[in-house]
Amino acid sequence: MKKFTVEEIRQEVDGVLVGRPTIQITGLEEITAAQANQLTFVGDKKYISSWDESSASAAIVNDNLDIEPGPDRALIRVDDADLAMAQVLSLFEPDPPKYEQGIHSSAVVDPTAEIGEGASIGAGCYIGPGVVIGANTRLYPNVTILDDSSIGSGSIIWSGTVVRERCRIGHNCILHLNVSIGADGFGYRPSPDGRGLVKVPQIGTVTLGDGVEIGAGSCIDRGKFSTTYLGDGTKIDNLVQIAHNCRLGRSCVMAGQSGLAGSITLGDGVIMGGGSRIKDHCTVGSGAKLGGNATALADVEPGATILGTPAQEYRQTIKQWAALKQLPDLLKRIKKLPE
Repeated sequence: MKKFTVEEIRQEVDGVLVGRPTIQITGLEEITAAQANQLTFVGDKKYISSWDESSASAAIVNDNLDIEPGPDRALIRVDDADLAMAQVLSLFEPDPPKYEQGIHSSAVVDPTAEIGEGASIGAGCYIGPGVVIGANTRLYPNVTILDDSSIGSGSIIWSGTVVRERCRIGHNCILHLNVSIGADGFGYRPSPDGRGLVKVPQIGTVTLGDGVEIGAGSCIDRGKFSTTYLGDGTKIDNLVQIAHNCRLGRSCVMAGQSGLAGSITLGDGVIMGGGSRIKDHCTVGSGAKLGGNATALADVEPGATILGTPAQEYRQTIKQWAALKQLPDLLKRIKKLPE
């Protein structure tokens, strides 16, 4: 079991300690479920009362909160409790599933594939012709990398993921369970006789920059004739759809069940809330934010925050929502008016 004193944790996050420095911390937990010798965190004033009732032995707290440790407990004050907690989570992170370096005997690796030094290819993996796997990259069991694709060094590919032909994965990327990279884009046109659909060939590729992370079950489709591109540091949640020919800038964030139709451009640092979506051929400027379930049907200005369906500037949407709440009373008043 990993354990650290509160003082050791304080040093890790460079915080200010209030209370007992020698308390042993054996784990982390939410504030309402934490027990003795566990660490929690308080990042908002609405959780101060929960701290008073919590059994946690210590907490990381935002420095601007009026909160005291109480008897035999400790607080570590920091500028940002969320970021500090991320550092502490790294201290307590369990070891990854066991794996053997090298190529498992049950893996199928084409003789023309290049496997970098220190790379690990798990049981049941398939590595096709012309594939390049970088140094110290780890493929867990049952990963498929098809012809002429490449994966940079230090990346981690979890079980069930398929990287189709001619795709490029950067350095230090993480692809979680059952990710699809490079499936055909959704392209069809009515047949000349009007009785069916003609499939449009999708001959492009997918390129992921360095440090990209893709959540479980997400799909990144190949371009119709160019590259679907995700910039360095972009983070994609579970069950996200990115259609053909999209281009995402650096450090974009897409939460679960959000989606992009075809040929969308996102600038740097765009944030999409859960379930949000964008119409095809739209451009979203750098730093823009889409709230949960927002539907963007037109271009979005850099730095804008939009809500609703169809999405518009968030203050306008909030005014409309407030007005809608008044409609039932307004209708009652109208019915009472003399004819």
